[in-house]
Amino acid sequence: MSEVFTELNNTQYRKAKARRAYRRKKRIRTALVLFITCVVVVAATVVAVPYVHSVFSSQAVSDYEGPGSGEVIVEIPEGATGTSMADILAEADVVASSSAFVNAFKSDPRSASIQPGAYRLKLKMSGQGAVSALLDPATKAELKITIPEGFAKAQIAERVANVMEVPLDEVTAVINDAQALGLPAEANGNAEGWLAPATYTVAPNADVTEVLSDMVSKRITGLEKIKLPRENWQRTLTVASIVEREVNWPEHYGQVARVIENRLNNTDQVGGKLQMDSTTMYGVGKFGGIPSEEELQNDNPYNTYLYPGLPPFPISNPSLDVIEASANPPAGDWLFFVTVNLDSGETLFSNNLEEHSKNVEILRQWYAENEKTNGN
Repeated sequence: MSEVFTELNNTQYRKAKARRAYRRKKRIRTALVLFITCVVVVAATVVAVPYVHSVFSSQAVSDYEGPGSGEVIVEIPEGATGTSMADILAEADVVASSSAFVNAFKSDPRSASIQPGAYRLKLKMSGQGAVSALLDPATKAELKITIPEGFAKAQIAERVANVMEVPLDEVTAVINDAQALGLPAEANGNAEGWLAPATYTVAPNADVTEVLSDMVSKRITGLEKIKLPRENWQRTLTVASIVEREVNWPEHYGQVARVIENRLNNTDQVGGKLQMDSTTMYGVGKFGGIPSEEELQNDNPYNTYLYPGLPPFPISNPSLDVIEASANPPAGDWLFFVTVNLDSGETLFSNNLEEHSKNVEILRQWYAENEKTNGN
């Protein structure tokens, strides 16, 4: 019986020993797997770090250093956001990336004041450099064409040709092309009077036709703004073009317009003749001064000393203020006017030749007293 127990104990001992050996081997295998796994992870990390760094570097903001070089003209459109500006600049290689500009744009509180328009910028600028350049008025690449009030179309053509550096013949051809300008039917094919005086901002690559047609468009918009009846457009422009050339002081615009209307309807003293120096000089190709005796006798439809009524077309391009005053002149019986003080603009109006002659003497006296001052 004792032998049986002994054998049983031996069997249990061997099984227990085998179980302990199995568990020891299992721990060793687990430890080995963990060790190998750690080695693999570490190795993979060592290999992956440069790649990951490269990936993150490529995603980081890339930016040029320095002020840049070369030159490119970039157009910033109306309503452009910082992001849209960034895309335009990045595409033109002004900045290295959109992000570089956007970050600089957001960090500069002045950025909101960047204006639309054409800019002359350098290539390969830093984001901050590009923002600063767009804020600098000196980088604006646009042209400014100022058309003074009262300029005739020939003077406008010359001004446009000079500023845009294009042949005068090219500008003249466009200014005489009613269809290209978009002239309304009321203009009867003549742009005189229909080119609104103003200062125009022009892109460096702008087309002459585009520039001149903008002047016509501005004129039409102005006439609509003051609610001038369309059927009165051309006549009012013609009257206003004379007023603009005859007097420079706003307080007299309406009165001079009334003189014109009165003379057109007067057959007694003036026979319906305007007798205006401005129209007579225009007829001989001049835009100022006092006509000579020869010029007063020059036979052309603008010589209002020879012919009654309004000239066939406007003689200048008047301001909107003059147009409005000419459309609604004050009541009065004036037939004559003369500016008796060229410094103050004092102008005297009369309804008869005798009084007018006295006023002319006042002007002559002013000239005599101011002869040295005026260099005469």
